[in-house]
Amino acid sequence: MDQCVLFLLLLLMARNGLCQQESCSKSLINSCGDCIRSGPYCVWCKQLNFTKAGEQEAARCDTEAQLLARGCKREEIISPKNNISTVKKEPLSKEFNNQEPVQLSPQKISLTLRPGLPTTFSVSFKRVQGYPVDLYYLMDLSYSMKDDLANVKELGKDLFAALSKVTEHAQIGFGAFVDKTVLPYTNTNKEKLQKPCDENDQQCQAAFGYRHVLSLTPKQDEFKKKVTEQFISGNLDSPEGSLDAMMQAAVCRDKIGWRNSSTRLIVLTTDAGFHMAGDGKLAGILEPNDEVCHMENNLYAKSNDMDYPSVGQLAMQLEKNNIQPIFAVTENVKNVYMQLSKLIPKSEVGVLSSDSKNVVELIETAYNSLSSKVTVTHDNLPDNVRVVYTPKCENAGPAVDSKGVCHDVRVGQEISFDVTVTASSCMMDKSFTISPLGIKDTLTVTLSTNCECQCEDPNNHDHSHCNGKGNVTCGICSCSPGYVGQSCECSIGSKDEQALRASCQRQNGTECEGRGDCVCGRCECHTTETGSSYHGDFCECDDEHCEKFLNKLCGGNGKCNCGTCECFPGYEGSACQCTVSEEGCRTPNNSVCYGRGTCKCNRCECKEGYNRPHCETCPSCPDLCQAKLNCIECLGFGSGPLKENCIAVCQKSINHTVVDQFTIQSKQCQQKDTEGCWIKFKLEQLVGEDNYRAEILQQRDCPEPPSVTAIIGGSIVSVALIGIILLMIIKLVLYMKDLKEFRKFENEKKKAKWEKATNPLFQNATTTVENPTFTGE
Repeated sequence: MDQCVLFLLLLLMARNGLCQQESCSKSLINSCGDCIRSGPYCVWCKQLNFTKAGEQEAARCDTEAQLLARGCKREEIISPKNNISTVKKEPLSKEFNNQEPVQLSPQKISLTLRPGLPTTFSVSFKRVQGYPVDLYYLMDLSYSMKDDLANVKELGKDLFAALSKVTEHAQIGFGAFVDKTVLPYTNTNKEKLQKPCDENDQQCQAAFGYRHVLSLTPKQDEFKKKVTEQFISGNLDSPEGSLDAMMQAAVCRDKIGWRNSSTRLIVLTTDAGFHMAGDGKLAGILEPNDEVCHMENNLYAKSNDMDYPSVGQLAMQLEKNNIQPIFAVTENVKNVYMQLSKLIPKSEVGVLSSDSKNVVELIETAYNSLSSKVTVTHDNLPDNVRVVYTPKCENAGPAVDSKGVCHDVRVGQEISFDVTVTASSCMMDKSFTISPLGIKDTLTVTLSTNCECQCEDPNNHDHSHCNGKGNVTCGICSCSPGYVGQSCECSIGSKDEQALRASCQRQNGTECEGRGDCVCGRCECHTTETGSSYHGDFCECDDEHCEKFLNKLCGGNGKCNCGTCECFPGYEGSACQCTVSEEGCRTPNNSVCYGRGTCKCNRCECKEGYNRPHCETCPSCPDLCQAKLNCIECLGFGSGPLKENCIAVCQKSINHTVVDQFTIQSKQCQQKDTEGCWIKFKLEQLVGEDNYRAEILQQRDCPEPPSVTAIIGGSIVSVALIGIILLMIIKLVLYMKDLKEFRKFENEKKKAKWEKATNPLFQNATTTVENPTFTGE
């Protein structure tokens, strides 16, 4: 049980950073500056002759403990530290005396940081007793707020009384809003624009977006007079132009009358939701809100030309102008404004009664809540800078990056915050500000980093450590032109330095593979972390990165040489993990892998296509019956394309026998040879890749030759038969044509109409005379 508790304590300590060890991750270290930039705990040893011959200068960069252990003197270690300089620190004010009070201290700090190394300073805050308050009352005057307006008109006395409990220097202003006066938000009929209320309401003012009624004033009577002059108005849809009104109230500083030194409050009272950016598209308003004051004659002049602001735009302007909103809303929209409050720092939400009678109590409660909560945060930070706030107060919030929070802070109570700043990269003269939300006081932090080493090197350019051919820079030789080497010992002569360095690169790669120094055109290899040396013409080899077996290099049964295991006698394998043996590779005929593979680690490694375990079969190889047909034909029957060189090509791979009956128990092949005869044979693969025994059936199945007489007779009969058929077809066509013509003639004949008459030109050869008096008797 005690061991478990101890283990949990160790975990918690590690999580809180109590067990963290200083370490230095080195990469591409060529100078003291590179070392300082590589990590917060990396230090540099400038001691001469600290590195051995051929050892890379990056060995000078490590943690202080490691360098001291390796013999570097403490005074020779370069380790820049963080520096905090307080530029301006005026004391906190005790009370307000009509002068600019100091509520945050210090006011200016200059930091010089080492990249990655955090530094912490303290910021104090104390809210001044009697600090002025500016309260701007922003009211929804849509028709649904008619009953509430009557109560607000009597509100001035109670509001001033409530603020007098906090300060003697209070001011109150008043503004009103409805919505944009365009469809579909407001009825654009001319009469309805002038009087958007019901016909029974005589006191109704024209539709408007936002109107500034009264600038901030300490006069109670003036507030009452201006508010009494206000009447209800109206619109069509439920959401109102609340954000439009709040944006103008925030940015129109001179119009509203915000004082330089005051707690600024906007009290928004409404019973409806709000339009936001993008809703203006319903009315064809596409121009985004520009966050600029557009007040003319106390009216928002760009209401119908510019879209509603987004919640982000409004939150930014409220924070920029140190304004804290109080949303006094009815129960039906409470959840909507609760969600809005989460997006706007230093804001509160209170629920109005149905007739707004509790608004003074609500404002007083919200103000106490806002003033008792102190939130310290920053504006836009420079890139790669992190700030963490740790509150030092009775009711402190958690230590987080974005802000520090203290709750239930009384007026006149001094609290503080520890601010931890970390810069992860090099930068010069960057700045940011820290301030309490809703308070004008700020702390300006100027930030620079210390990324270079101040080594106080000698000025002579012929230092003896560099063989009189260069000067020393933080313990490293900077050679004069024409000389190279760790101690400038090499003269490059007629060659240029680039050509010498190119000879130290393998296939135009990294110089000496990054594992050595190029000295006079040859690589001088460094030592590895374990003390052995890199080797090879380009320092490409080391003897520490071979394959392991059972977590042992080369299985403990071999020696690593340039990344490859060289096994001791009796061992084999890529990691020397196997004893030399062929027992598992032996076949029933006592061969090793049937001669079609090699035995490694007591297993057959077959040639391409052959299957384990013994490389006996090759499913992916070409069909043997077709592949060996030409050899079988020439060996068995002396014919085919290989008959001229049959012995040279086929006899070495096929041992054949011509038989009357097969004895080999294998697949029978039946193939047609070049003479059209069917050859039957069987093949048996022997030991080896291309070694076969063949049995060829002596009798071939050859087809009988065709009968010439039958062919000729058949041809004659066929020709005669075809001629007769053609004649019959022609005769049939002619008959059908004649029949068609005869039928046509018959039809025409039936249609003819004949008439009996005498030819008037005809003269009969005989004359007949009749007696007219003859009676026939």
